[in-house]
Amino acid sequence: MEKQKTLKSSISFSGVGLHTGAKVNITVLPAVDHHGYKFQRIDLPNSPIIPATLNYVNYTVRGTVLEKDGVKVSTTEHLLAALYGMQIDNALIEIDGPEVPILDGSALMYVKAIEAAGIVEQEAIREYFELEENIKFEIPEKGIEFLAVPDKEFRVTVMVDYNSPILGTQHAQMMHMGEFKKEIAHCRTFVFLKELEQLANLGLIKGGDLDNAIVLVDRQNVTPEELRDLAHKLGRDEHLDVHYKGIGLLNNSELRELNEPARHKLLDIVGDLALIGRPIKAHILAARPGHYGNTEFGKVLLEQFKKQKKNYKHFNISHKPVYDINDIQRMLPHRFPFLLVDKILEVHENRIVGIKNVTIDEPFFTGHFPENPIMPGVLQVEAMAQVGGMFALNKVENPEDYTTYFLRIDHVKFRKKVIPGDVLVFDLELISPIRKGIVHMAGKAYVNNELVSEAELVAQIVKEK
Repeated sequence: MEKQKTLKSSISFSGVGLHTGAKVNITVLPAVDHHGYKFQRIDLPNSPIIPATLNYVNYTVRGTVLEKDGVKVSTTEHLLAALYGMQIDNALIEIDGPEVPILDGSALMYVKAIEAAGIVEQEAIREYFELEENIKFEIPEKGIEFLAVPDKEFRVTVMVDYNSPILGTQHAQMMHMGEFKKEIAHCRTFVFLKELEQLANLGLIKGGDLDNAIVLVDRQNVTPEELRDLAHKLGRDEHLDVHYKGIGLLNNSELRELNEPARHKLLDIVGDLALIGRPIKAHILAARPGHYGNTEFGKVLLEQFKKQKKNYKHFNISHKPVYDINDIQRMLPHRFPFLLVDKILEVHENRIVGIKNVTIDEPFFTGHFPENPIMPGVLQVEAMAQVGGMFALNKVENPEDYTTYFLRIDHVKFRKKVIPGDVLVFDLELISPIRKGIVHMAGKAYVNNELVSEAELVAQIVKEK
């Protein structure tokens, strides 16, 4: 099993924030097991901490901003992408200003510093979020589409299309996390020239420079006056040397990759999904993503993971049973091949836990199916009902004088197949008090602590002797 990881030693950076233009220093420190990523504003009284989770996302225009109790940290995505992409689980990020420095507009400098500092394994086991079903998410008015597909790796496929003659339609893909360092980390943020004035009017990109962003020019006849006016709005009159040479890249900069913009969008997805709080096993497919879509989709995934977590329950199947097979045969009338309970682990006032060991010798496997043995769902429900019958008979004197009859089965779901070698653990809970021998229970069946089937059962116990 994989262990959690942190930095071997701290790393530090100084630079300006892309949007605030503020000079800022950060130090990324090793952190203890299960710490996750946290920012600490050491320039403020009491050095408040902001956990890097989706709960604290409050703004996503041209960057992801975290805020807690009025304290903010902006443009978190590149640093978080570097930590996540280098498979660091725990880090404390001390920062003395409101925005993470943009550096060269990519995650490359962070990745190189992490490599130089070294990475160490910790004691705790790394806990993954493993997707169990396809999750689709759309924001139609923005043309944003996401699809998450179960996978054994964290993969990302991105398509960007801005209806631009210079950018066109681009695709980028990361097949596994090991590709992040070489294929993704060095790709820089980008902006269209036509967007710069709008961003400047919003009070953003005060720290923008041609050294930390790709500027795409997708129209002819940009005048020197326009460029001077833009430089003035950015507060860069004396420091921004801008040359226009037609459609393409401002100052004729060279792209690091032909699809660098698409790869940077992939980088942003990695950084924004790091806010989920655990590494993911899924293939993420994204069309026209951005920080708002990334974080909203992250929230959808997080809800799915929380839902899945409810489907896991730990049982200790090794302790001494309350009822063994001899006790069960004294209480239940069922016999081979239809006795489907081997022992009862727990009996409480409103709940019972029982076990069925599924072996290849079960007679139903002869025909279901000879080359692909699977326990029929109806027999899982029958076994569940027999555990429920044990609960009901546990409440009466002389249980051997009673028989249990099914009256109704509702809300049946089969989630995973059950095969020879599995140990089925049935956990049933009373929904309403037993009256006139009517027993109404909610039942769930688990294999390896993972939910495989569930149903609501109504039965009646009848005294036959």
